Amino acid sequence: MDALELFRDQIRLWTLKQLYHLGFGHYGGSLSIVEALAVLYGKVMKITPDNFHDEKRDRFILSKGHGGPALYATLALKGFIPFGMLYTLNQNGTRLPSHPDRNLTPGVEMTTGSLGQGISVAVGVALSHKLSGIPAYTYTIVGDGELNEGQCWEAIQFAAHHQLHRLVVLVDDNKKQLDGWTKDIVNPRDFVEKFKSFGFWSRRVDGSSLAEIEEAIEEGKKQTEMPVAIILDTKKGQGVPYLEAKEDNHHIRPTEEDKRAIEAAIQELERKCAGGVAQ
Repeated sequence: MDALELFRDQIRLWTLKQLYHLGFGHYGGSLSIVEALAVLYGKVMKITPDNFHDEKRDRFILSKGHGGPALYATLALKGFIPFGMLYTLNQNGTRLPSHPDRNLTPGVEMTTGSLGQGISVAVGVALSHKLSGIPAYTYTIVGDGELNEGQCWEAIQFAAHHQLHRLVVLVDDNKKQLDGWTKDIVNPRDFVEKFKSFGFWSRRVDGSSLAEIEEAIEEGKKQTEMPVAIILDTKKGQGVPYLEAKEDNHHIRPTEEDKRAIEAAIQELERKCAGGVAQ
């Protein structure tokens, strides 16, 4: 196992551990962004607690804020927060609320969770960098259900018009949202063609493949005029077959059967990660 694969497994392990300890939470949409976070924080972005306040740093905004547990696991592995803090997720007095809060959690760029607002701020950050001549990249992960929001498409149109080529939007296309299958609620059609029609460079990749995600980001960064949209073909509950197959896996209060499956997944990941060193 190479370092990036280990980092991915560590993020998935600590995402499961904190949600299991809490007793409920957004399992599905947290697990489906693990690979994307591993690539961003493990290979693409050079962000550490030491350079987090450097104005020339890259930025990451988790627009689909309900994926917060996966981001928190990543931040712990990168040294922003202690691992013990993960067990305070969404509890009274915590610094790790259900959705990220920049005023509470070190390493969080933007308070998100009200869907549509994260991508809008990411566009504003990218525009600020362009006007200031700062060659930093702004990355954001949005959900396929979140793209029901008109506010998202206003931001996307604005980004294309202003040729914000250092903006990279990753769409977590896990096919489900709170109320069911995305295609049955508001059919998004073809995200790749939709983003292209707005003026983005866009492609679809296997959202469980670290190599494909990294390759797409690097290819997208060659653009000099168009913002970038990478559609991640993912599954809700990704990386845990039992949770992938569970129909109602957006927010879970585990049954006894669920608990046994989650415990088994944690044990398997602990075995795989044994002796590994965090990124």
